[in-house]
Amino acid sequence: MNLEDVSRETAGRLDVYRALLEKWNPRINLVSRASLFDGRARHFADSAQLYGLVPHPVAHWADLGSGGGFPGLVMAILAQETGSPARVTLVESDARKGAFLDTVIRETGANATVITGRIEAIPPLDADVVSARALADLTTLLGFAARHMRPGGHAVFPKGATWHEEMAAAQSAWQFTVDVARSKTEAGSVVLHVRGIASV
Repeated sequence: MNLEDVSRETAGRLDVYRALLEKWNPRINLVSRASLFDGRARHFADSAQLYGLVPHPVAHWADLGSGGGFPGLVMAILAQETGSPARVTLVESDARKGAFLDTVIRETGANATVITGRIEAIPPLDADVVSARALADLTTLLGFAARHMRPGGHAVFPKGATWHEEMAAAQSAWQFTVDVARSKTEAGSVVLHVRGIASV
């Protein structure tokens, strides 16, 4: 989804989110200081591009290692306009970051829930879509997705320029189908859309 095309109400909620990010970031380091100056493209547009890569409607979207809320909290805010995903779960082990996410949810009215816990320790989420951004290598992410994604679900993972190497390593541990979409916000980066994950 292109952020230039969202409603005035959605744009306003994203502005509230960005203001809270700038307020909280010096205390708990949600994103790098340098990236805050170009936050709209670096974090918000980068997250929003994932929206159109999966089939909608989505009943349950789970974002793993949410940190500052990207991309999961952006999905929840976009959903206030589109109705999909119907609900979003944000998994974050750091309680301070969880408190930030809860604050944004409260201030924007987004339909999202924060689970404070480790991805490998919480009960399976049975999500239609699983996402994770800047969390771990692809092999690890596929293990997380296999645990938390329902059969027939979709996983979307933004990856940087070394994605080829990560893909080769992951293929020795997992079977999966993948579509590679070029990032609209960062040259050399991609979004991996993965389905049919099974251990080798």
